[in-house]
Amino acid sequence: MSATPDPAWLVPDWPAPARVRALSTTRQGGVSQGPYGLAGGMPGGLNLGTHVGDDAADVARNRARLAACLPSMPQWLEQVHGCAVATVDHVAAPGDPVPQADASLAITPGHVCAVMTADCLPVLLCDAQGTVVGAAHAGWRGLCNGVIEATLARMQAAAGGAATRWLAWLGPAIGPDAFEVGAEVREAFLAQARPHEHAAVAAAFRAGASGTSGKYFADIYALARTRLARAGCVDIHGGNACTVADAERFYSYRRDGVTGRMASLVWLAD
Repeated sequence: MSATPDPAWLVPDWPAPARVRALSTTRQGGVSQGPYGLAGGMPGGLNLGTHVGDDAADVARNRARLAACLPSMPQWLEQVHGCAVATVDHVAAPGDPVPQADASLAITPGHVCAVMTADCLPVLLCDAQGTVVGAAHAGWRGLCNGVIEATLARMQAAAGGAATRWLAWLGPAIGPDAFEVGAEVREAFLAQARPHEHAAVAAAFRAGASGTSGKYFADIYALARTRLARAGCVDIHGGNACTVADAERFYSYRRDGVTGRMASLVWLAD
């Protein structure tokens, strides 16, 4: 680690052990321009996605800027809105295969877990002992199908029983006033809800705008808290940003269509 993180990036405010380090980038601090740049298309965007149409050289420079603030290159994922969890068991190098997964975990200091988002919910996780860390990409499909539970189960196994209490930080995602979904999304979550969760899940959906029958505004943060509690994590922080509403700081696919990607990262320090 040779550089200081950009002051515009987010550092989770959570009571994690001292050896747990984490950050979440914003759209600020890079070299991308146009729809991948700063608000209004000005140069200076930190797009980290190689799959969104940005200039490859600009993305490489952005990733290098981020890597300079980390103990090693992060393990990027090919995210597919699923529940697979990768183990970061080596330092990623250029040309390495990219795991197809929507979450990762690490128990080795210096190995960096990362997920990319532009409205979906990034969830950073650790145990209270600082034994294991993880990151999950929770779009509504992955969240509904159990990506958080799968990640915590794998982290528990990796910790070998040493983990007794979990902490979570919910990064910037589409907020409850912007995330309009169809009735099928509400029905999918209600179908997966356990009896004691039903009221909370129902409350996470409110009727959509006038004239949009069958539409609901979904609170992805509330839905994630319910799933975290199901998996045994009740020490939950963050969850107070909206990527759609804050164009100065965040990329948003829902708002802009063609746009960049941010990263949320977590690792263990030596």
